[in-house]
Amino acid sequence: MDYKDSKAPLSTITYDRNAIEQPTDNLYEAIVIMAKRATQINGDLKSELIDKLEEFATHNDSLEEVFENKEQIEVSKFYERLPKPTAIAVEEWLENRTYHRRPESTK
Repeated sequence: MDYKDSKAPLSTITYDRNAIEQPTDNLYEAIVIMAKRATQINGDLKSELIDKLEEFATHNDSLEEVFENKEQIEVSKFYERLPKPTAIAVEEWLENRTYHRRPESTK
């Protein structure tokens, strides 16, 4: 999934509680689902960032390292400007783009 095109807010906003709990009829269950999704998103973003930063990794000191560090800083700043994983998870939840299910009880 491309998180760079997310319309999630960059700062904290207030959400309608009823809209959040509506798919599950349980606010706490909805929060747990969104938290698990935020953890997945965070892992995806972290691995993507690490992969991009490894391209700039050098093991010898030289003048070129200064220029590479500028590029590395630009990549890091780009990822810092992205919405937080929790905001993306809430956005996906409210737009019904998060798949969730309850395991069948065997009682």
